[in-house]
Amino acid sequence: MAEPRVVIIGAGVVGAALADELSARGWTEVTVVDQGPLPATGGSSSHAPGLVFQTNASKTMTELARYTVEKFSSLEVDGKPCFLQVGGLEVATGPERLAEIQRRHGWLTSWGVESRLLSPEECVERHPLVDRDKVLGGLFVPTDGLAKAVLAVEAQIRRATERGVRFLARHEVLDIRQSDGRVTAVVTDHGEIDADIVVCCAGIWGPKIARMVGMNLPLTPLAHQLAWTGPVPALAGQTEEAVRPILRHQDADLYYRDRYDGLGIGYYGHRPMPVSADDILSVDEAEEMPSVLKFTEEDFEPAWTETQSLLPATQEAKVEEGINGLFSFTTDGYPLLGESPDVKGFWVAEAVWVTHSAGVGRAVAEWLVDGYCSSFDLHECDVNRFEPHQLSPEYVLARDCQNFVEVYDILHPLQPSGDPRPIRTSPFYARQQAHGAFFLEANGWERPQWYEANAPLVEGRNIPTPNDWAARYWSPIVGAEAQATRETVALYDMTALKRLEVTGPGAAAFLERLCTGKIDKSVGSVTYTLLLDHDGGIRSDITVARLARDRFQVGANGNLDLDWFSRHLPADGTVQVRDITAGTCCIGLWGPLAREVLQPLTEADFSHDGLKYFRAKQAYIGSVPVTALRLSYVGELGWELYTTADQGLKLWDTLWAAAQPLGGIIAGRGAFNSLRLEKGYRSFGTDMTYEHDPYEAGVGFAVKLDKDDFIGKAALQRRKADVRRRLTCLTIDNPRAVVLGKEPVYDGEHAVGYVTSAAYGYTIGKGIAYAWLPAELAEPGRRVHIGYFDQRIEAVVAEEPLFDPTMSRLRG
Repeated sequence: MAEPRVVIIGAGVVGAALADELSARGWTEVTVVDQGPLPATGGSSSHAPGLVFQTNASKTMTELARYTVEKFSSLEVDGKPCFLQVGGLEVATGPERLAEIQRRHGWLTSWGVESRLLSPEECVERHPLVDRDKVLGGLFVPTDGLAKAVLAVEAQIRRATERGVRFLARHEVLDIRQSDGRVTAVVTDHGEIDADIVVCCAGIWGPKIARMVGMNLPLTPLAHQLAWTGPVPALAGQTEEAVRPILRHQDADLYYRDRYDGLGIGYYGHRPMPVSADDILSVDEAEEMPSVLKFTEEDFEPAWTETQSLLPATQEAKVEEGINGLFSFTTDGYPLLGESPDVKGFWVAEAVWVTHSAGVGRAVAEWLVDGYCSSFDLHECDVNRFEPHQLSPEYVLARDCQNFVEVYDILHPLQPSGDPRPIRTSPFYARQQAHGAFFLEANGWERPQWYEANAPLVEGRNIPTPNDWAARYWSPIVGAEAQATRETVALYDMTALKRLEVTGPGAAAFLERLCTGKIDKSVGSVTYTLLLDHDGGIRSDITVARLARDRFQVGANGNLDLDWFSRHLPADGTVQVRDITAGTCCIGLWGPLAREVLQPLTEADFSHDGLKYFRAKQAYIGSVPVTALRLSYVGELGWELYTTADQGLKLWDTLWAAAQPLGGIIAGRGAFNSLRLEKGYRSFGTDMTYEHDPYEAGVGFAVKLDKDDFIGKAALQRRKADVRRRLTCLTIDNPRAVVLGKEPVYDGEHAVGYVTSAAYGYTIGKGIAYAWLPAELAEPGRRVHIGYFDQRIEAVVAEEPLFDPTMSRLRG
C-alpha cells in the first residue's frame, strides 16, 4: 500500500511535533505549511511563556505533559536546550488552596509523577522571592520546567526535515479540496498540494480552517495577559535564564517565571477577552505577530499589586512590557483531536498548549499510522465527543469564557457548569421541580441528584455525614433515597442516557462485528456487551436490545459511540444508525415492589416467566406504549421503561400514582451511584477507558471469544493471558472517610494504583471505592490505604458484588 500524502496545516509546536512523530514512524510523504515564517510562525507557540506544569486531574493530560517533558528534555538546537527543568512550585495562601494542593499531590501520585508537599520555609528555600508570611505551604514537581517553544519547533523541524518532510513557510491556506466525501488537496496562495490526509494544527485559526470542510470546531481564541518586569534588584547578576522553579499563585490567578534578572508574570484574573478566528490579523498586517494583541494595563493592575505582595522584591522593579496573547480554549478544557465525522481524511489537533504538544504529536501520529492510539487514552480529547448543542456558537463562547475564568479555580468533581442552563430537560422536569429536585448537569441534561420532597425519609435512618469535601453537592436525602429503593420501589429518570437505533437487513451482522457479545439472538433479547478498539482496549460498554428482526435499540455512553458506529457502517447501505435520545425518554422503575406497581397497569405479562431477566418486550402501561427492558443498574427487580418524549409525562404520572400507595418514591443520581457501586457495575469513562481491556476491568464475561471475528478479538486473545492489573473493589469502615475518585492507593509507603468511582454504600453501611491495583494486590482481605488530602484512609479489598451476590433480587 502506498504511503499516504499528508499535509499538516500549521508549523507551530503541535504541527512540528506531529511531523517529527510521523516521520519517526516512517511516514515521510508529509508537507507542513504555515502562513508565517519558520520557526516563529506568529501563532500562540511564538509568544508562549513556556511553563510546563504536569499536574492535572486528567490522567491523560498529565501523561501528555509528561511525554512533552521527556521529549523536550532531549532536544537542543546548536547546543541550546529546548527545556529548562527548574521544577514547578504551586503555593497556597489560604486554607482551601492548601487542601487543594494536597489533592493535586494526590493526582500526581496516582498518575506516577514525582511531587512533594512543602512547608512555607521549604517554599522560600525553593523560591527566595516568596514572602514567607504569605504562604501556608506548597507543591513541588521537580520535573516541571520551562519549554523553549520556538527552539522546540526548530529542533523538531530539523529532525523531520532530515527524514524527508517538507516545510513550506509563507504559504497561506485558502481552501481544502474534497471529492466524494474525502480530502484531495490543500489550496494555498502558492498553488495546490495533493493530499490524502490533512491535519489542522492551526491553533487559534483552527475554526477558520475547519470551516473549509464544513466542520464546526468548538474553540475560542482568548487573550491572556503576560508581562515582563525590568531588572529586579534582588536578582542582579543572574546570568542564567532561569534558576528558580516556575511558580503558580493560583489563589490570585497568577504564574511567574524567571528571565535572567527579571520576571515574567502571567495573569488569568482579568475579564475574558474572546476574539473571533476571522478577526485575527495576518502575519503581514500584525504589528508584532498575529497572536499578540495590545497590552491593556488597566486589566493588569490587580495582578501587579498582588505580585508585589507575594514577591516583595518586585516592589523595586517595574513592568516594562506586556502583551495580551491569544490562546485556544474549549468548552471542557480538553484538546480537540481526531477525524472529521463528515469528511474523510480531515483531521484536527487543536486547542493544544505547549505543555501537552509533544504528547499530542505522538498520540495523533500513532492514531494515523496504526489506526488507534496505544500510548494514551484519548476519549476525553476526541473532537467527536460533543452533543449538537455543544457546538452552538452561543454555548461555545459562554463555556470557553467560563473555562478561562475558572482555569485556576478550585473545582469540585460534582460542580455543575454555569450558563447556559438549562439546555436539555426530560419530560419529567416540571414534576421534578415540584418535588424540589437538586439538579446537576450531564451533557446538557438537567439531572436530579436528590429530591427535597424526600427529606422526611431521613428521620429514623442511619445516614452518616461524610467529610466536608465529600459533603458538597450531597444531602442525607441521598442515603434515604438509596435505602428506600431497596425497601419499596423508586422511579429514576434515565432519560439522559444516550439511545441509538440500528436498523436494516445488515444490522445484526453489523453489530456482531462491532460487539464482543452475541447479538444475533431471538427478538426480545437484551445483551450487555463491549465495543473494543483494534488493540483490545474498551471503547464503551453498551446494552443491545433486539426489538425486531432488523431493529435494535442500543443503550450507549455518548456521542463517541454514535461516531464509532457511523464510521463502521457498511458501504452498501444495508444498515442505518440514528440517535433517538431527544425523541424518547426513560424511567427506571426499580425495587422489591416494582412488579406490584407495574402489573396492575398493563395487560402484558410482567411476571418472572412473562419477561425474564435481560429480555425486552413492547407493551402498554395504562395508555402509554412502552419498550420495557428487564434490567437494573441499582441491583433490584425492575425495568427500564422507554416511550416517546410526548408521552413521557403521562407515563411518569401513571407510575407515580401507582407507586405512592405502596410507599414508593422518586430518587436521584446520588442514590443511583451508591446502589450501582454496591452491585459492582462499572461506569465507562470513569472505571474503565480505552487503556483497559475487559479482563483487567472485570467485564470479561461480556466477551464471547467463541463467536465469529469482532473488532479487537485478536488482540484480546493475546492480552487475556497477561493480566497485570485489576479494577478492584475496596471497602472503607470509617463512615466519614468518603473519597470521590482519582486518589492514590498505597501498599505500605508505595503508591500502587488509584481510585476510579467511589461512594458510601447505604445498604452495606460502608464506604466503597473501586481502584486500579496490581493483580497481585487484588486479593480479598488485603489491606491498603487511600491518600485523601493529608490523610491515609484504611481500606480492604472485598469480594464483589457487595450486595446480592446470588442475584436473587434482580431475578425475582
